[in-house]
Amino acid sequence: MSQGIKKFTLCVLMSLILLPVAASAEGIKLKTADLERVDNDWLLNATFKIELTPGLEDAVQKGIVLYFQTEFELTRSRWYWFDEKPVLAQRSTRLSYQPMTRQYRIASEGFTFSANTIFEALQAVGSIGGWRVIDGGQLDSSKSYTAALRMSLDLGKLPKPFQVNALNNRDWNVTSDWARFPFSSNGPNLIKR
Repeated sequence: MSQGIKKFTLCVLMSLILLPVAASAEGIKLKTADLERVDNDWLLNATFKIELTPGLEDAVQKGIVLYFQTEFELTRSRWYWFDEKPVLAQRSTRLSYQPMTRQYRIASEGFTFSANTIFEALQAVGSIGGWRVIDGGQLDSSKSYTAALRMSLDLGKLPKPFQVNALNNRDWNVTSDWARFPFSSNGPNLIKR
């Protein structure tokens, strides 16, 4: 085997070893989350770190609108039946690119924001502040609960041809793991990662 082929083979093997490490850096990860009581309600404040694959960034640049769905649930374990889920809340955040102004637009529940870079836009998508997720009347203060939170790219809102592509391509399946933490209506509720 010639020296050139050995070097080429070594480079290919090294790239195959390093490829999963590079791919695992992209996705969504929860950085912080807390529930704060305001009057009789509970508001969620959370920060997600979102890193898109180059293919998804390119799709946004070419006019594909991405929708990110944030899900929150509160459950109470029961030994005699399925877990009780007194709270299920969802919200959608829209990310698009406007080529005329060269800005990214973020929209969620009446809130709109413009950003100059994809980094700024993803920070805005990943920042949740003052989202009312629990009505105090839904809770029993004598019971303990588990709160769960996650964010994902909503593949169902992509244009149909991209939905088919997303099913066959892991790069389009961007989601965080469920973050679970104990919740008590009597104390501070904070999670940091």
